[in-house]
Amino acid sequence: MDIIRTKIIDAANRRGEARKAAYAGVTAARYDRHVSRIVISFDTGLDLSFSPHHAQGLEHARPADLDVIEISPSGLGIHFPKIDADLYIPALVDGFLGSRRWLASQNGKTGGAASTPEKRKAAQENGKSGGRPRKTPAATVKTGEPA
Repeated sequence: MDIIRTKIIDAANRRGEARKAAYAGVTAARYDRHVSRIVISFDTGLDLSFSPHHAQGLEHARPADLDVIEISPSGLGIHFPKIDADLYIPALVDGFLGSRRWLASQNGKTGGAASTPEKRKAAQENGKSGGRPRKTPAATVKTGEPA
């Protein structure tokens, strides 16, 4: 049993080391109240800053919730203990501050509200032909009676 566990742990450690080698590690993270942005410094010298309201899990955070940020031992994640939120930095960078699914939901909110000349023209054309068809109530059939 111990040999199997050792092999599993060794394999997990190798995967972790490969992941750490593939991504820049976080060396510092802070919330800058003057510009209302989270600033992450990487071991490559790159600094990344973003609005917390654009990051999954932080969209409703108050400035007081963001003043304590912990860096994971691997350097690939940051944790906000006051709101128990975590950001995995490779996913944050890959998905631009959220998972692809979450980003699609955010884009959908603004996309439907966008007003373009094409949308206006289509609405005008639709209005000329009477607009949207009215919703009709579904035919109701009472159970036990012949239809």
